[in-house]
Amino acid sequence: MHHTLRISEIFYSLQGETRTSGLPTVFVRLTGCPLRCQYCDTAYAFSGGELMGIDAILERIASFNPRYVCVTGGEPLAQPNCAELLRHLCDSGYEVSLETSGALDISVADARVSRVVDLKTPGSAEAHRNRYENVALLTPNDQVKFVICSREDYHWAVSKLIEYGLEKRAGEVLFSPSHGQIDARELADWIVQDNLPVRLQLQLHKILWNDARGR
Repeated sequence: MHHTLRISEIFYSLQGETRTSGLPTVFVRLTGCPLRCQYCDTAYAFSGGELMGIDAILERIASFNPRYVCVTGGEPLAQPNCAELLRHLCDSGYEVSLETSGALDISVADARVSRVVDLKTPGSAEAHRNRYENVALLTPNDQVKFVICSREDYHWAVSKLIEYGLEKRAGEVLFSPSHGQIDARELADWIVQDNLPVRLQLQLHKILWNDARGR
């Protein structure tokens, strides 16, 4: 296993979002991202990082003795060896999730991985990067996330939800208010008002630590 990945950081914290929210999780943050979303909170992962072999990554993760591992970025799928890392993590018995922008082909990820696909709203400034072929690949093990920046974004997300029947394809559909851009209570009211089959997601790490990384 001489394959390497460029790693920004590996750390242990609480998962701040998705269906495993609140559970202690090891995060493996891969360096690099082809997107530039206007609300990005991890621009430090665009460059730098250190090259690590998969063996060394697995050893570091095992030192925390975790149950859950989240591979994130940047955009993890931009690194070709990400698929191999995901497979090894699944083989090691961890519950594995992958945070991806949905701009790249998610089929490379091991079927045991819960792929958290972020469909980019117009407010992100990167909606043109959405790879809608990914929608057909979604399974109940996967999750779809919308980061909502405005009332317009909300209507756009609802239209995608309806157009693709997302709640039937994915195990979870998550609506998350863009931090500092839209009031979480407002988004909660809209979801209830429209009786949507989605889960309101608040970023626990920002509530607890006021931090993008969750520690």
